[in-house]
Formats: sequence, structure tokens, C-alpha cells
Amino acid sequence: MAIISLCCADCLMGVYLFFIGAFDIKYCGEYNRHAQLWMESLQCQLIGCLAMLSTEVSVMLLTYMTLEKYLCIVFPFHNYRAGRKQTLCYLIFIWVLGFIIAVIPLWDKQTFGNYYGRNGVCFPLHSDEMEKPGARCYSTGIFLGLNLFAFIMIVFSYTSMFYSVQKTAKTARQSVYNKEVSIAKRFFFIVFTDAMCWTPIFILKILSLLRVEIAGTIVLWVVIFILPINSALNPILYTITASSFQDKLKLCLKAKCKQAELRETSQKVSEAYQNPSAPP
Repeated sequence: MAIISLCCADCLMGVYLFFIGAFDIKYCGEYNRHAQLWMESLQCQLIGCLAMLSTEVSVMLLTYMTLEKYLCIVFPFHNYRAGRKQTLCYLIFIWVLGFIIAVIPLWDKQTFGNYYGRNGVCFPLHSDEMEKPGARCYSTGIFLGLNLFAFIMIVFSYTSMFYSVQKTAKTARQSVYNKEVSIAKRFFFIVFTDAMCWTPIFILKILSLLRVEIAGTIVLWVVIFILPINSALNPILYTITASSFQDKLKLCLKAKCKQAELRETSQKVSEAYQNPSAPP
């Protein structure tokens, strides 16, 4: 259930990129004439809200899954296993919280101003002198507060997990323990890709708050190419590394090999009937 939710959050990033690409084609060659109108438009606000929803839900889902694996690995005898209803409640809470975070800047224009329309890609990453104090504090709290805290928590949890793996002796529940370890390793690669993507975003946000001059094109490249990398890689990582997918892939390969052998045998038989004088 958590993986399906993460897949949906990643899919929202794909929808965001699709609309950015569509409007890029629409304004191609004459963007400067429509830039201000585009950044103040309802379309820009909505797709910016969609991108924020995708990133925040993805971060919180990864944090939740990491903490769940942390409890299973570090405390193997605690018998903690989230049930279906409990997991569903957590996932609903994460989605509702992500929706609230994304929509709040649209409610109060006096406090946030044109929160999502600070640049052409409608994502509030860069802070400048024209940005309202409320919007600056909010974006700082999200990117350097919530997201950085989640990132530190994930790093700490995985460090503790793999330390526990090295130190834990074999127990009677070794099969269950090995299953949890394999799942933890699987999610480690997902978290690692997120860390590689979020580190430059943290640095860029800190530099913008310190009033370091940053070229606008750098922000656009980060938002369009670096931020969505984890959304693109997550489905690949948690699909290919899943044991069920690997088992089905092996079965498909074996079935294709058998079909190829049957075709070859039937072809030889048909050739033998057509040429009865030919040697077998």
C-alpha cells in the first residue's frame, strides 16, 4: 500500500512535467511576451501546487517506510507490524498533510503573494528580495525544516539499521529478519537517489537565503532535471528490485525458452515429414 502511494506521488511529478512541457511548446519562441501573464495565471498556480504535493508526499512516504523498517530491523522482537487499517490511516494522513502544505499558499495572497509564480516553472525554490516575508518563511520551513528533518531522520535510521544488522546475532526468527533486511536494502537505494537529488536543492535554498546571486537558469535546471530524478528512478528501483517481479521475470524467460524449443522441434518434425528421404 505504501509503495502504491509512493508510485502515485511520483506519477504526479510526471503530470507536472507534462504540463510544463505542453506550455513550453505553446509559448516557444515568444515566451518573454507572455512570461508575466503565465506566472500569474491559474494554470501556473495549479501545476505548482501539484509539484509541491508530489514532492512533499514522496518525502513523507519515504520517511514513514524508513521508520517502519527501522522498527522491524533494530527491534526484531518488538513484534511491531502495522496492520492494514493502521497503514491506511497513516497514508491518508500523509496525503492530507501534503495537500494542506501545497494549498495553503493559495489561500492568502496578502501573506504569500504569487507564491508559485516566482519563476517560469512555477516551483517556489528560489528566494529573492521581491518575495514576501511570509512566503520566504514558509518555503524555508518546508525545504530546510520539514524536508531536511526528514532527510536527517532517514539517514540516521538507515545508519542504525545497518549497524544493527552487523551486530545482531542469529535468532530463531532469522527468516523473518532476513526478509526485513532485504526490504531495507531495497529501500536504501530509493532513499539514496532521493538524497542525491535533494542535496543540491538544500544547498540552492540556503544560498538564496544568504542572498548569493544565483542565475535563474540554474533554478530551472534544478527543478526540471534534478528534482524529478527520484520520481523517475523510484518506480524502476522498487519494481526491478522486488522479488515478486524477479520471480515473474524468470518464469517469463523460462516460458519463452520452452516456446522457442517447441517451435524448433516442431519445425524439425515438419521438415522431416516434407523430406522423408532426408537423414534425421
